Amino acid sequence: MKILVIGGGGREHAIIKKLAESDKKPELYCMPGNGGISEEAICVPFKATDKEAAVKFALENKIDMVMVAPDDPLSLGMVDDLEDAGVRAFGPVAKAAQIEASKVFSKALMKKYNIPTAQYEVFESSDEAIKYLKRPEQTYPAVVKADGLALGKGVIIAQDFEEACEAVKGMLDGGMFGKSGSRVVIEEFMTGPEVTVLAFTDGKTVKPMVSSQDHKRAFDGDKGPNTGGMGAFSPSMNYTDEIADVCMKTIFKPTVDALKSEGIKYKGVIYFGLMLTPQGPKVVEYNSRFGDPETQCVLPRLDTDLIDIFDAVIDERLEEIDIKWKKEAACCVVIASGGYPVKYQSGYEMSGLDEAAKTGVTVYHAGTKKENGKFYNAGGRVLGITALGNNLCDAISKAYAGVEKISWTDSFYRKDIGRK
Repeated sequence: MKILVIGGGGREHAIIKKLAESDKKPELYCMPGNGGISEEAICVPFKATDKEAAVKFALENKIDMVMVAPDDPLSLGMVDDLEDAGVRAFGPVAKAAQIEASKVFSKALMKKYNIPTAQYEVFESSDEAIKYLKRPEQTYPAVVKADGLALGKGVIIAQDFEEACEAVKGMLDGGMFGKSGSRVVIEEFMTGPEVTVLAFTDGKTVKPMVSSQDHKRAFDGDKGPNTGGMGAFSPSMNYTDEIADVCMKTIFKPTVDALKSEGIKYKGVIYFGLMLTPQGPKVVEYNSRFGDPETQCVLPRLDTDLIDIFDAVIDERLEEIDIKWKKEAACCVVIASGGYPVKYQSGYEMSGLDEAAKTGVTVYHAGTKKENGKFYNAGGRVLGITALGNNLCDAISKAYAGVEKISWTDSFYRKDIGRK
């Protein structure tokens, strides 16, 4: 069996590793992949957004399944093109991927179908947005979001009126996020623990995965700028069975049903970013794919063949699959290049990877290249070090034991993942 995974980050490495565990012994390909992925899959040297190359490669190489992992190719319609060419593909079509590609679309969907989320308004004019922010009833912090995709960085939590105005002008007038910021959503600031729940769905059945929590800020104590994620752990201690039942009844199933009512069959993974507010669970955001780095601590806990799940989703028979999970907890710590998420230097040789692996951790490569048997940093987030443990404290301890073996010039990582 031949499987092509689209993408080249830590999430894709985690997917590749899980697929490789299958008894079906798949022949794995990854487009474009990275240094670490090249040790477990054949890397295909095209951009993850190159739809034509993906279709051509899949047809010419008789690929049995293409798993489209990142947000950009999903929103561009790669799954649509693959299906049109007769290739089995896992992931939502472009219309379904709008739940991430457009905050305006997803918020309107939630409002129409009474799915709990923050109150909001949409603006295309900075003057109108600032007028809204001047209302006597406006409270701070306030959340300003770019409508479109922005590498996970299109959300600014403004502490006061001045910061909110700066965010609005930066997006709408200053082109901070290009076309993605041509419309902005201004939301009320919700309080409570944040939890991520990824879920498989075939457009009818929804099967949530185990919960996780991400750490977005660059530095310890949740300080510094937002990043794509500096680490994650699973499960969330805040996500009880009772809350899970509420989420299924008020958020998970209603979301899939709402899309269906709009004529959209969603097949793939939905990322539910949740806030457990005093008024109950509410949606912070949807993503149309596996999260990163949440995937690196969720998939190691999966005890069911991932290929079987993908097949069931594609064939719309997810209800037939009994998805099992390991009881162990997991922790993933991201090691990044110095200066990330702003400016960083690539090309430094990395050391300690083999030593880290000997501690029992899994080393996921996110931004690496391999030359002459050596690994070099080639991105902002470079590695994700994941460990399983009997409990969360055990998993955290084991993950950091592996992290401490690895280094390169100016590398850094948060030392408080999961601690709080």
